[in-house]
Amino acid sequence: MTRFALTVEFDGRPFMGWQRQAHGPSVQQAIEEAALSITGERSVLHAAGRTDAGVHGLAMRAHLDIEKPITPFRLMEALNARLRPDPIAILGCEVVPDDWHARFSCIGRAYVYRIVNRRAPLTLQAGLAWRVVQQLDADAMHEAAQILVGRHDFTTFRSVQCQSESPIKTLDRLDVERQGEHILIHAAARSFLHHQVRSMVGCLALVGIGKWSLQDLRAALEAKDRQALGLNAPPDGLYFVKADYPQG
Repeated sequence: MTRFALTVEFDGRPFMGWQRQAHGPSVQQAIEEAALSITGERSVLHAAGRTDAGVHGLAMRAHLDIEKPITPFRLMEALNARLRPDPIAILGCEVVPDDWHARFSCIGRAYVYRIVNRRAPLTLQAGLAWRVVQQLDADAMHEAAQILVGRHDFTTFRSVQCQSESPIKTLDRLDVERQGEHILIHAAARSFLHHQVRSMVGCLALVGIGKWSLQDLRAALEAKDRQALGLNAPPDGLYFVKADYPQG
């Protein structure tokens, strides 16, 4: 039995999310079925994170175990061939130790959220970013974001369906930058709650348009109450960008 680690890029629009589900297609199901057609084995794909419907991945890390002798390159090429026309690409494939686990060995995860700040409708970026028509103050958003950095009870920013044992998380990074009409929000932590990034982005957008002050954001955090959430941003602009693992 060989354990292969995959680096996966995907467009989340056609899928109900990463995780296999009974009510619609998923990224996990597509890759597992491709692997089955190659090896004749039913392998379970484990990932560093679970993305919602419509959320994208630039470099999701995942692993699966295969008995059939096959090189990483041949497996990667075969998976990519069988995944067409699904918008999923295996960017990398390598053999890893049997005790390496895409989820449990991961020590850090990073996301980026993309906002297009303009009045005109999205064409090429439709479904790949959140269009906000009101002018956003990215500097004010960045200043407010620092309130959320650190160890906090993020109940306000947690979906009611979240299965995490605790709402307490340590947010290592939450930076906001403007690049022309694009606003990028970078978030990094060991792990996140369900909808945490989207909920934080939604509230930062309220700060950006001047509807919320820094004090309003702080009050929402301190309320530890989902009812205090101002806005949950749509999935369109959210991308899983990186998973970190111990060296060696």
